[in-house]
Amino acid sequence: MLFGYEWDLASNWTFAVSIIPILLTGMIVTLEATALGYLIALALGLVLYLLRKVPLRLISWPAAFFIEFVRDTPLLVQLYFLYFVLPDYGVVLPAFLTGAVALGIQYSGYTSEVYRAGIDGVPRGQWEASIALNLSPGRMFRDIILPQAVPRIVPALGNYVISMLKDTPILSAVTIVEMLSAAKIIGDRTFRYMIPLTMVGLLFLILTLVFSFGVRRIERKMPNR
Repeated sequence: MLFGYEWDLASNWTFAVSIIPILLTGMIVTLEATALGYLIALALGLVLYLLRKVPLRLISWPAAFFIEFVRDTPLLVQLYFLYFVLPDYGVVLPAFLTGAVALGIQYSGYTSEVYRAGIDGVPRGQWEASIALNLSPGRMFRDIILPQAVPRIVPALGNYVISMLKDTPILSAVTIVEMLSAAKIIGDRTFRYMIPLTMVGLLFLILTLVFSFGVRRIERKMPNR
């Protein structure tokens, strides 16, 4: 029995080592989708925040509705819509780009609220003082508003990139082979699910810990609010 256990242990280690390259390839796809989706979320979220601040209701109300819509509907529904519905109207995107766009749109609603909380949280007196000093809008934001808003924004944006990373397995629904999908394929072919799924869980844990450490380092380098 002891020798059988040792043989199984050796076999499991050999199997685990053999699937590392496949899982690492899936990890690269996971990181790429997270990075591209995050950039889209940051840019689109800022645009939505600015549109929501426009005094004209014809512009601000649709922006506010879009923010609430993407926040209150599941990511999977949005992903299916982009991948299966848009082609009926002539818009065909590669699976990877579709997944990244879906992540970006979903999280743009959250990043928009982060921008709103951070920028609007700057004391009103700072805005009034900037206007009294006759500063241009660009200089006011660059030198007065943003230095006070960024420390408020960074922690929440850091949390969302971690959340986005953990949402990437949903992209397997549109044939994107990220980490979890790669592990499932390995399990389907070998009928050994525990090892690849355990390794994927550990990889996600390592990535989230690294990202969390990076966010905390950035927070510590931020000036006091």
